[in-house]
Amino acid sequence: MKYAEVIGDPIAHSKSPIIHGFWLKKLGLDAEYRSHHVKPEQLADYIENRSKDSNWLGCNTTLPHKVAMLDLVTDPGGLRSTIGAMNTIFRQNSILMGTNTDAGGFYAPIAADDWNGKHAIIIGSGGATRAILFALSKAGIGKVTILARNTLKAMGLLAHFGLKGEILPMDASLYKADLLVNSSPLGMIGQEPLEIDLSPLPENAIVYDIVYTPLKTELLKQAKARQLLAIDGLDMLIGQAAIAFELFFNASPPIDCEDELRSVLVKSL
Repeated sequence: MKYAEVIGDPIAHSKSPIIHGFWLKKLGLDAEYRSHHVKPEQLADYIENRSKDSNWLGCNTTLPHKVAMLDLVTDPGGLRSTIGAMNTIFRQNSILMGTNTDAGGFYAPIAADDWNGKHAIIIGSGGATRAILFALSKAGIGKVTILARNTLKAMGLLAHFGLKGEILPMDASLYKADLLVNSSPLGMIGQEPLEIDLSPLPENAIVYDIVYTPLKTELLKQAKARQLLAIDGLDMLIGQAAIAFELFFNASPPIDCEDELRSVLVKSL
């Protein structure tokens, strides 16, 4: 049977098998999506062995493999010099290629808006921020303010993506912006809380939290209390999976059962 899978170390936490399995069942496709524990020292052998398996359609990669994968498969999109990480490996004419669906997954829920010349505030400067900045740079964002602990790292990110903006400390007060994104682990179960005052944001601002454990973060609760448009972490999770699903199975995920999928995912959290 044809199959794709998600790999990582650890891997038990991944929700990808739930998402892809749900879509495969809905579409009635004769294929599987699995999870497979791969340690860093096993990654090269894993790719070598799977490349010889004609039933293997590809894989998603979670930590800590997203950077190491750049050295193991073809990089047609030049990810090494842009996002700097791969999270999806797929076959194309028997060649293993890598891409990154995080940027597209992040952007999907806000794609209907015109971001040309607008202002975004990003909390955090980790790996997820690279994909987010890549997406916003392609959308023509005018200015980006990054709230970060590591000032030099954050400044490097703005320069890398050719973005105008500034770097402020994590506890800086907000000011008027069109989009606020929490790309840090703050507010996640087991992490420090994210303490921030959203009152400076205009009434048409969007608040986007990529954290999904808990799904209703304190940031999103505060946004909804102000009647701001709030986007939770499942949107990005499902969005990036949808792009990978098409690459693996050559089929689009069903679009009429997203509420059901979200319900299934919420129960698994």
